[in-house]
Amino acid sequence: MYRLTNVMRPYAWGSMTAIAELFGREPSGGPEAELWIGAHPDSPSTVHLPDGEEQPLTDFIDDAPGLALGEDVLGLFGPKLPFLTKVLAADEALSLQVHPTLEQARAGYARENENAVPFTAPERSYRDDNHKPEMVFALTEFHALCGFRKPEDSAVLFRRLLEHLVTADAQTDLLERVIGLLEGPDAPAAIRDAFVALLDGGTEAAALVDSTANVLAKLPESELGPELAAVRWLIDLYPQDPGTLISLLLNLLTLQPGDALCLPAGNVHAYLKGLGIEVMATSDNVLRGGLTPKFINVPELLAITDFRPIDPPMVPRQTTDAGQELYCPPFAEFQLQRIELNDGATPVALAQHGPAVVLAVSGSALLDSPVTDLTLRRGESAFIPASEQPVLVHPVLDQGGPAVLFAVTCAGNAAEFDEQRTETNA
Repeated sequence: MYRLTNVMRPYAWGSMTAIAELFGREPSGGPEAELWIGAHPDSPSTVHLPDGEEQPLTDFIDDAPGLALGEDVLGLFGPKLPFLTKVLAADEALSLQVHPTLEQARAGYARENENAVPFTAPERSYRDDNHKPEMVFALTEFHALCGFRKPEDSAVLFRRLLEHLVTADAQTDLLERVIGLLEGPDAPAAIRDAFVALLDGGTEAAALVDSTANVLAKLPESELGPELAAVRWLIDLYPQDPGTLISLLLNLLTLQPGDALCLPAGNVHAYLKGLGIEVMATSDNVLRGGLTPKFINVPELLAITDFRPIDPPMVPRQTTDAGQELYCPPFAEFQLQRIELNDGATPVALAQHGPAVVLAVSGSALLDSPVTDLTLRRGESAFIPASEQPVLVHPVLDQGGPAVLFAVTCAGNAAEFDEQRTETNA
């Protein structure tokens, strides 16, 4: 087992205090948006070796991939850590975005390479050939947009907005057109047409957003409801951005601490506000659809988006006999485990399938394997190679309260997921 030092990403939308408060340290003075724990080539964690030397986790895995990853994981995913863990703290909304399937990512990456699209170009959509399924676990109340509502439910929201705009004598042609499109007989087609009408609305959409901002700003919160209140908040962040109105096509969620949400390929989503543990396949492939000044590749976005209405895809909590909480989304690359141990509690065996990373967010715990021991205190993390198991987690007497740890490893049935995907694509 090896202690890690991780990279903090200071994106402007990040919280100034949430991660510092989670780890019990002083804030840095700037936004702290994402703490990356893993072997992403852009910001790999640093491994602290027993001899005092340090090494990027990417190099550590490259030196002995079989020992670090295990032969099963190596055979399924190749010589790389298949998951990336983040502590994410949002004070402002992230962009509306969607991720490709593995097959779409491979095809898009190859196509852009053939066309010699520079990796640094803003119009580059595929940074690698991997997919990027995600899951977020809420540590605090966590607000998000995720997946499309039923078109009739979205139409109700747009009609409410229309009533306010008509009263203010605002221009409403585009809004009326969107409502008409949502009344189409085929739900995915209706959603897609309304989505495109707003996204490609140009100056007409920008004017509609302006009118919406002016009208909603004058209304009391009690008259808005959560959806229109979210639109008003988003317009303050992204003036004239059609994504602010596209939000009414999407499910608006408030996750409570302990809730987990999974985000499969094709799912349009945006994190709005809150602190959470995010886990994903190691990839940078993001197609944006609004709430951003960045490039939007509309044809590619439409090609990979799933416009079927869905209920928010929550991940159920599974509790083991030892009291561990497991969150197992339908992805081969990862699962999440939460362990809480009071002083004197019986040690529990870490759920580990191949490599694992462990993060302590409260108290202290001793990780005990047949090879080494390692104590993690609040805010510290570790990489556990596949060759080092089983690992027992012991509580350590600590004035900071119970030991609470999060561990990420590959799915226990990763090979089954991979086989299903292969059969689907055959």
